[in-house]
Amino acid sequence: MILVRQEIGDVLRDFRQQQGQTLRQVASKASVALGYLSEVERGQKEVSSEILASVTDALGVPMSAVMRRVGDRLAVLEGIESPFPDVVPDELVAEVEPELSLR
Repeated sequence: MILVRQEIGDVLRDFRQQQGQTLRQVASKASVALGYLSEVERGQKEVSSEILASVTDALGVPMSAVMRRVGDRLAVLEGIESPFPDVVPDELVAEVEPELSLR
């Protein structure tokens, strides 16, 4: 069975380790309990969008990059070869841009 929480945890750990940061450093920057972040990385806990945003900020990585990598990993596990286009479709940009300007 494919678990999204495991893929999210693996991707977050990969980004953290690529940067040479410790779990403690990221947890501190993200204002997240060390034990909780450890469980997220091991795929034992679901992560809320708010905490995911804090962790990606602490890593200096856009949440979209994390979610894209998670999606790519899920596609491989599902046996899908090329699931996503390399660029954001113009229709999606036109749909989302007005929402972003309200923030």
